[in-house]
Amino acid sequence: MTRPSPQPVSPLRLGLESLKGIGPYKARQLARLGLHTLQDVLFYFPRDYDDWTQQVPLSRLVPGMEVRAVGRVVDLDGRSLGPRRQLVTMVIHDGSGELRAVWFNTDYVLRMVRHGQWVALSGKVRTGREGRLEMSHPRVERIHSPEEHRGRILPVYRLCQGVSQRDLHLAVRSALAAAAGHLEDVLPEDFRREKNLVGIEEALHGIHFPEDHDHLRRARHRLVYQELLVLQLAMQLHRQRLQKEKSVPLEVTAKIDGRIRRLFPFELTPDQNQAVAEVAADLARPFPMHRLLQGDVGSGKTVVAVYAMLAAVAHGYQAALMVPTEILAQQHYHTLRKLLRKSRVRLELISGTLSPKQRKELLGHIKAGTVDMVVGTQALIQNDVQFARLAVVVIDEQHKFGVEQRARLQRAGPWHPHYLVMTATPIPRTLLMTQFGDLDVSVLRDKPPGRRGVRTYLVRPDQEARWWQFVRKKLDQGRQGYVVVPRVEESEEAASVEETLRRLQQDQLAGYRLAAVHGRMRPADKQQAMEQFAAGEVQVLVCTTAIEVGVDVPNATVLTILEGQRFGLAQLHQLRGRIGRGRHLGHCGVFARIESEEAQQRLQAFVETDDGFRLAELDYRLRGPGHMLGTQQHGQAPLYIARLPEDQPWLEEARTDAARLLAHDPLLQQPRWAKLRRLVLRRYGQVMDLSHVG
Repeated sequence: MTRPSPQPVSPLRLGLESLKGIGPYKARQLARLGLHTLQDVLFYFPRDYDDWTQQVPLSRLVPGMEVRAVGRVVDLDGRSLGPRRQLVTMVIHDGSGELRAVWFNTDYVLRMVRHGQWVALSGKVRTGREGRLEMSHPRVERIHSPEEHRGRILPVYRLCQGVSQRDLHLAVRSALAAAAGHLEDVLPEDFRREKNLVGIEEALHGIHFPEDHDHLRRARHRLVYQELLVLQLAMQLHRQRLQKEKSVPLEVTAKIDGRIRRLFPFELTPDQNQAVAEVAADLARPFPMHRLLQGDVGSGKTVVAVYAMLAAVAHGYQAALMVPTEILAQQHYHTLRKLLRKSRVRLELISGTLSPKQRKELLGHIKAGTVDMVVGTQALIQNDVQFARLAVVVIDEQHKFGVEQRARLQRAGPWHPHYLVMTATPIPRTLLMTQFGDLDVSVLRDKPPGRRGVRTYLVRPDQEARWWQFVRKKLDQGRQGYVVVPRVEESEEAASVEETLRRLQQDQLAGYRLAAVHGRMRPADKQQAMEQFAAGEVQVLVCTTAIEVGVDVPNATVLTILEGQRFGLAQLHQLRGRIGRGRHLGHCGVFARIESEEAQQRLQAFVETDDGFRLAELDYRLRGPGHMLGTQQHGQAPLYIARLPEDQPWLEEARTDAARLLAHDPLLQQPRWAKLRRLVLRRYGQVMDLSHVG
């Protein structure tokens, strides 16, 4: 009996030590970047490019130009500006003129560059002190001469210790040569012609070593479109699967609607009524609701969440509310208790402060179904928590939970519960289409009547004494306030808050009742401080961003944010949402060291508008999704080449095309889509549970 011949190994799967010029040692170094095979290297896209096709003499630079400036270092200096603050300056000259560069709080340039060397600076030109042209925090590269790379576009890759740009250039060139003729194109040729897309081999050559700007544009178009098409196909296939799951239909009759509304001591806003109608329609279906409720701070999302949970209880089922922090869990629990005090709803809180005996007893009631509604943190998804009849799950600040954590809560009952997630961080449309494309969306923009709002001020150093005088005046009038310290390394967080507390007690707020809240406190101590603040026993709470979401003390009307340049716009807006929640006008003062144009733009926008949706869009453009949300989605496959929101038009196109493809071939089963289908499953099959696709 003859044995079948072994299948030849694709060159794309070969280890990097097989590449010309890359031995075992360098292969081990490249592995630290996650590069193990030729395919890994081919799809390790540049993070930027050094454009040497046009070099502008320094004498012709003007403010606002994004440019690559080349010159010899004629001055290099580093000096201290105080504790943990340093200024590094460099002046380069090219024979026609000179340019100054500045870096704050980093000294790598001093280690990298010497006086008299040729360097290339990449960045935006601005007018600095005394009218001199300068760049702030430009990228710097040593070169041998101004002619070294003239006329070329060179890729710039993310590096790690032991790997240089030259190493990656060599690895990529070798991989492209070895892979020639072996690259499979997942997009059929006629589809590429229809979409005006180059083939995959040309795209990879063009993205790594483009011949010119048009070559780079065409290469990037192909690769970005493909990446976004694969994502949109996965999202829409995931939605297909969700709609095949079984759930308990919960019809909200006129009688149930009336009983729920009677528990609210106020009329719902038009936006709340619209969201409630959308939620009620979802709950009535035999497959699970998957809805995102996004609203600006203070727009009343909790009311919609309570409505959904009470709809489950009205039918004899259970509901759960999961939140990211113990403080927020306590806050929601007390809010719900107040709302439900005239009802027979059995509400409980799973808290870290429960004794083992209390926890065991509570879990027994949840399992037996004698508890209707449960509020908790991640404690809700521990293995020992079992629900008898869980029908509705609400997750607050859902971006702080990973995909797997959400899934575990969804599996906590014998069927799939209805699923409502809430966020007080307004999410730009681009991010909705990529991170939350499997969810329907409801939006709250209106604020409930009776809230006075907030006035915001950027407090200059020479105005700080006046600001503290204003804070003391408000405290004397019976109001309360927050002082927010930026979150630092966890080991230093407590010291940072405690140091600020001591300074305020000894100086600006001497004689007033102050307390601190930070992440290294015991939960019971943290809760006690919050309760004392809510009761008015504490006048000023000194804290980190622990108050960012959900904390509701209507008498707190003054907010002081220290080092505001270290916060993103969305986070600043969340902090501001903690004041102005009652009948008194709120006042927010931001202390900041503005060291960059981006910080100036961010803080100016924060002062000028309180529209969270506008601020979220700007924050997304300035800082990207990871910073805006505070954390990236755990378990969500990353985008390797698409840059959002810049690539929004291609995202829209990919979304439309994905819907068109699936309308004709719901599971991509036609042979012409086999390679594309395999790529979708390889990238997103596990993350989005696409097992129904095969």
